[in-house]
Amino acid sequence: MTIVELGLPKRLVEFTVDGQTVSVPEGATILDACSAVGKEIPTLCYGDTLKPANACRVCMVEVEGSRTLVPSCSRKAEPGMVVHTDSERTRTSRKVVLELLGSATDLSTTPGVAEWMAEAGADPERFGPPAPPSDDRDDALPGEHEPVDGLTAATVRQPVKVDNALYVRDYGKCILCYKCVDACGDQWQNSFAISVAGRGFGARISTEFSTPLPDSACVYCGNCVEVCPTGALSFKAEHDKREDGTWDESAQTETTTVCTFCGVGCNLTLHVQDNEIVKVTSPHDSSVTHGNLCIKGRFGWQHVQNT
Repeated sequence: MTIVELGLPKRLVEFTVDGQTVSVPEGATILDACSAVGKEIPTLCYGDTLKPANACRVCMVEVEGSRTLVPSCSRKAEPGMVVHTDSERTRTSRKVVLELLGSATDLSTTPGVAEWMAEAGADPERFGPPAPPSDDRDDALPGEHEPVDGLTAATVRQPVKVDNALYVRDYGKCILCYKCVDACGDQWQNSFAISVAGRGFGARISTEFSTPLPDSACVYCGNCVEVCPTGALSFKAEHDKREDGTWDESAQTETTTVCTFCGVGCNLTLHVQDNEIVKVTSPHDSSVTHGNLCIKGRFGWQHVQNT
């Protein structure tokens, strides 16, 4: 039997982070260790309910003896490891990554990114003003690229997809972190309604054959919305309020309760603004849901407020 099967505690791994000795359970990542000692490492593609995708490269740190920087979200801690989270290499890497993401993507609704930009001294505008949005991004074939003009920064901007009454897809904010694909796929829902289409800069999240969402295999669980780090996926209510300028998170309250639709006992966190439920999430530390819900739990609050 393994240690896990016996229920025995894991041994501690001791290593150094920025000159500070840290001890974490065997199997913990560098990011886990940094979080435990209060060191903030920026992350975008990391999700506490998903396996690390190593896609955004914002959380890179320097490990002595390693040829390249390593992703702290997935690199396991090793005894005697010496880690630097704020070296010249990590600062330069984070600055360039944030600049490239910011020049190609609308990060205006990404929590924390403005502070990270300021701290890193990132300037996405140095690549030039953003190129006009593309109306046919979903129709692009692999290998087909528009010639660059050298004056504007290529972007993933495109029209917002509003094809259902529950949630909105604004892929101009998508950084291809794969979290929505993983949540929809084999890590949680197993619907496989969305995947990555295209290659290179033409890569994008898409349904099969780019069909509208109601015609796809989507079951509207909203678990993709739950894990999206940039607001590329958002509740229709949130999108509408942002559009008319009435969305105000500072005025919202959160109340966690139990879903009444069935006997599973899923936890719901109701986000309320002006005495109106504007969205529903679920605690990631819930032993029942782990942040996931079905369509009724995620979107079935309309009977509470007859609008």
